[in-house]
Amino acid sequence: MDQLNNPTDLVFDQKNDSLIICDQGNRRIVRWPRRKRTNQQIIISNIDCWGLAMDNNGDIYVSDYVKNEVRRWKEGETKGTIVAGGHGKGKNFNQLNTPRYIFVDEDYSVYVSDNENHRVMKWMKDAREGIVVAGGQGPGKSLRQVYHPNGVTVDHSGNVYVADLANHRIMRWLKDAKEGSIIAGGNGKGQKLNQLNYPMGVSFNLEGNFYVVDQRNHRVQKFDVDFN
Repeated sequence: MDQLNNPTDLVFDQKNDSLIICDQGNRRIVRWPRRKRTNQQIIISNIDCWGLAMDNNGDIYVSDYVKNEVRRWKEGETKGTIVAGGHGKGKNFNQLNTPRYIFVDEDYSVYVSDNENHRVMKWMKDAREGIVVAGGQGPGKSLRQVYHPNGVTVDHSGNVYVADLANHRIMRWLKDAKEGSIIAGGNGKGQKLNQLNYPMGVSFNLEGNFYVVDQRNHRVQKFDVDFN
């Protein structure tokens, strides 16, 4: 219980002052108290998790890259509820193919980086299928495409930011836009400060600073983003 195996994502549970971790190699979701390295707890077991998110109610969302679905887990639940995918592997609007990272907004819409479909999907609350909000034009490097998207986050205006992994860039897709714009990287794979090497995760802090997990450069980069 005091070990992890290939953790892929985490969220901070402010209410319980703990970290909730996708312990992917052990096929489980675990809770770790933030101030102590004891009393770890398995809260979901036997799940092929990759991404995690938490909504304003404290409900946990988990992407399962084998079952190709995202489930919401309320406290005390044993099965959870499917909120995205769940119709087998595929590219229809009610399907996912290897979902990775997820983001939940204030309206409880779920954004999913649909990795093998090279798109980011938005599933509104109680929707039976999703809509494409980034990519969806097959793998490629045009501004209408993403190539194995991973980390995803959304700002208060509904603009989508995605780690475009195999294109070594971070893209921003304005709400309802047909193509995105490059806000970081996009200068080929490399280790210069204007380059990325398989970026995996993206996040904002409270001051609006933008952070990128630059995976194969073994670093985290901070960028100033022009929100205009």
